Amino acid sequence: MDTRLREMRTKHRFNQKKVADWLKISQSQYSLYETGKREIPIYIILKLAGIYGTSIDYLLKRTDNPELNTGRK
Repeated sequence: MDTRLREMRTKHRFNQKKVADWLKISQSQYSLYETGKREIPIYIILKLAGIYGTSIDYLLKRTDNPELNTGRK
């Protein structure tokens, strides 16, 4: 997930500090998540999916499709 977090952050042109502020954590804490040095709590994964407009499956590398599937047609 670590590389995917970085990809999503840079794709949206956010820096680590901005994302960390939205998550209400320190930039150093976010950096540990992004580099894979610390496991990410599920509530943070959910918030990140919302920030990036993608699914948690995409962030967890369970799919390569970044599109959010709402199940609605």
